[in-house]
Amino acid sequence: MELFLVIIAVILGLVLGSFFNVCIYRIPRDLSVVSPASHCPNCGHVLPFWLNVPLLTYLFLRGRCFFCHKSISLQYPLVEAFTGLLFGIAALRFGLSPALVGAWLLISLLVPITFIDLEHQIIPDRFSLMGIVLGLSGAWWWVPMPWWESFLGAFLGWLSLWLVATGYYYATGRDGMGGGDLKLLAMLGAFLGYKALLPIILLSSLSG
Repeated sequence: MELFLVIIAVILGLVLGSFFNVCIYRIPRDLSVVSPASHCPNCGHVLPFWLNVPLLTYLFLRGRCFFCHKSISLQYPLVEAFTGLLFGIAALRFGLSPALVGAWLLISLLVPITFIDLEHQIIPDRFSLMGIVLGLSGAWWWVPMPWWESFLGAFLGWLSLWLVATGYYYATGRDGMGGGDLKLLAMLGAFLGYKALLPIILLSSLSG
């Protein structure tokens, strides 16, 4: 049962990773994630379903478009494989439980956020605000913890970085932190509770 769950989790992660690639490319460019259908970013040719199989298509075509033969960014298989790996690890760690649902939701928010931030240095509000709502409405079920810990986590997550950003601005006259960072920490606080904030901040500081 455990092995079957992990296999299903990895497959689900690969499929969602393919959709996350669409989000990562289109959302910063203010494009719809629904239409047009998936297509080559170089030649614009719409990809049929058999050329849209996560990870396998990239490997089969050796990283090139079937139609124009131009190179496809390594980001596409990387996001798919990374999401599949994280989904599988979460299934192995939590089993079939509410905690697994929470882990999958958090991964589904953090993967697109991470890759968009790396490329564009922005954190779209649609991810962090959606995450705050999901965390506040469901964290008590998948952590589990009292509902007020989730609300306190969201508030303190936002407040702590707001104080840092405000202090930096008054000290230097420059903005040192975007609003996206504040909302992201609020989202993590909503998902994981206020007790997780200090380790998250310390880990973020160490990783730069």
